Amino acid sequence: MKIFLKSFIIILFIGNQLLNAQQLVQLGKINKPIKVDGALDSLWNEFEVLTDFKKSAPIDSGLALSKTEVRICYDNKYFYVYAKCYESKKGKHIVQSLKRDFSYPRTDAFVVFIDPFDDGVNGFSFSCNPYGAQREGLLESGGAQGVTTSWDNKWYSATQVSDTVWTVEMAIPFNSLRFNEKNKTWGINFSRNDQKNNEISTWVHVPRNFNVANLAFIADVNWAETPPANGKNISIIPYITTGANNNDYFVDGGLDAKIGLSTSMNLDLTVNPNFSTVEVDQQVTNLDRFEIFFPERRQFFIENSDLFSSLGSANTRPFFSRRIGIGKDSLGNTVQNPILGGARVSGKLNDNWRLGAMSIQTSNGKNNLLSPENFSIASVQRKLFKRSTVGAFYLDKEVFNPQGNYLKNNFVRIAGSELNFNSSDSKWIGKTYVHTSIDSTKKVGLNQGMSFSYSTKFLNFGLIQELVSKDYNSEVGFVRRKDYLYIKPNMEYIYYPKKTKFIYHDIGGGSHAYFGPNSKVNDATHYVFYKNQLRTTAVMQLTYSNSYLQLQKPFDPSGSGGLKLLAGTSYRWQTITYHYTSNERKSLFLDITTTGGQYFNGNRYAISGSLRYRIIPKFVFSFNYSFNKIILPKPYKSVDWVLLGPQLEFLFTTKLFWTTYFQYNQQLNNINVNSRLQWRFKPASDLFIVYTNNFLPETFANKSRGIVVKFTYWFNI
Repeated sequence: MKIFLKSFIIILFIGNQLLNAQQLVQLGKINKPIKVDGALDSLWNEFEVLTDFKKSAPIDSGLALSKTEVRICYDNKYFYVYAKCYESKKGKHIVQSLKRDFSYPRTDAFVVFIDPFDDGVNGFSFSCNPYGAQREGLLESGGAQGVTTSWDNKWYSATQVSDTVWTVEMAIPFNSLRFNEKNKTWGINFSRNDQKNNEISTWVHVPRNFNVANLAFIADVNWAETPPANGKNISIIPYITTGANNNDYFVDGGLDAKIGLSTSMNLDLTVNPNFSTVEVDQQVTNLDRFEIFFPERRQFFIENSDLFSSLGSANTRPFFSRRIGIGKDSLGNTVQNPILGGARVSGKLNDNWRLGAMSIQTSNGKNNLLSPENFSIASVQRKLFKRSTVGAFYLDKEVFNPQGNYLKNNFVRIAGSELNFNSSDSKWIGKTYVHTSIDSTKKVGLNQGMSFSYSTKFLNFGLIQELVSKDYNSEVGFVRRKDYLYIKPNMEYIYYPKKTKFIYHDIGGGSHAYFGPNSKVNDATHYVFYKNQLRTTAVMQLTYSNSYLQLQKPFDPSGSGGLKLLAGTSYRWQTITYHYTSNERKSLFLDITTTGGQYFNGNRYAISGSLRYRIIPKFVFSFNYSFNKIILPKPYKSVDWVLLGPQLEFLFTTKLFWTTYFQYNQQLNNINVNSRLQWRFKPASDLFIVYTNNFLPETFANKSRGIVVKFTYWFNI
């Protein structure tokens, strides 16, 4: 027995040493630039080959079926990555799109994750598919939720493809990264998607219950010399927009600037910005009693946005940047409020401290009918333990020369503190926060919450608690309701069978309940579900839920403006929901969700989803659909709501795209057409030509029509 124990300890020691040896890379420097063409330049032969990628999903044991080899190096301007991706199966590559920021999970691709501060908290992601499409993004909160792809920056890449292998070469400018030039150790990991084998692999092993971007699983890279300082790092991004809307012609222009204050701190400036991304939000049928959240896409707000946008919880954000640029006229109507300009400083002061500060000023509108507003926020964050942070923020909204009586507050101010906990192995994630608000009515409000979750391959559980007082002012944020205490526990167990057509079986359940000021439940749902995934990647889920609701305000459940149910009335209902997604690797893909059961004082039956057909890689047709049948007893109104959204995408190259949306929304009584041609003629520089039309479905009478041409160019000084 002693001999056995000694042998076991020796084996563990040797295995641990081998693992540590693989997770330490010496990064070499070259004296001349590499030509980025996807070919194995002779310079690459000088550097270590990183291989032996491990399976991460859907199976997370053993080496990858398709071999991947990676080399890295740098010079005074660029961090270089070269990857050689071997093919164990013949056939066409599986990609979803040639467009930038393609969806990663169901696309052949290679990605590098970079953690310049080696703290497991924030980082960068750069990826390419075999046809050369790029995808870059930010890693926030340890990367547990994946990549924020709305971030855009300059970098260069090229790919080459043959029958047995495809290669990718990247040159990432140091000007595009934020780092400490005194830090000689960075964190890094690589991931490879091989969709023909339905396999995601990583160099540093990432268990399948975690996102492959999780920064808990990274290797150390030691630099031969300290990373080169950026020196002068100034980018000027002017734009010009011209067009016509209902015979109203216009020409507009503005300027954004990015100024590197150091290698880790950045100053963003904007003057008369056009925050439009010339994209259209996908419409929804709104049967909710509360506001619908749409994510931020505007570039000015993206980098280090977690310092501001991740405050609170998903239901209680004190700061929501999409509020900026939207105002009210003297009648209380919601209108666009032009933004005069703004400034934002964000980044790391050193290895332990992060700082963000921003101020935006809006105008009084085209006809001086709006109230100018200033939005300012400052946030500071301190690293705690290995991957955790503690922070505080202060937010101030000031209204100048208020127009009309609809404005209840000339100012709103919110301050708070937060603790974010991430264990070193990412199994435990937690958060707690306390925010207070005060406005010109002198009322003080409270927003408090906490959450934690525990995740393993087989068991996940979590708990969320939130409390929002009646007087908490959320004018600048996204808070769907007030005056409540919210509790949400959940748990699930996952079983992975061997040698069957199923990858996993997942069974779980949970509850959420809102308690009113009298400590009684006024809104609660209890649910159980069963979910499985086939080895073809198809997924099925069946959910049963039991709900109770006591209305706090009158509400029309039909969403039609009909007779409202009275406040104080209570309802119970049960529903069954079935969700299915087919094999997304195939050219034809189906996503469908059906729901049926009781609904307030009646019944609701719904079906929604999408149908997509691809001709790889040049053409994508998708059809989004939603049908809701609401049956209520008279005198309440029964309705059928139809929402249809066909979309055509022609992907001529990785730089030229033509996308056309058609959206019919019966609830809004509107047909919308949005046709957009985009030419990315240089990195981060675009020409857009966009045509939009809104008209009535019955008569096709025009409601609004316009064409816009937008030109953006990124200069480095």
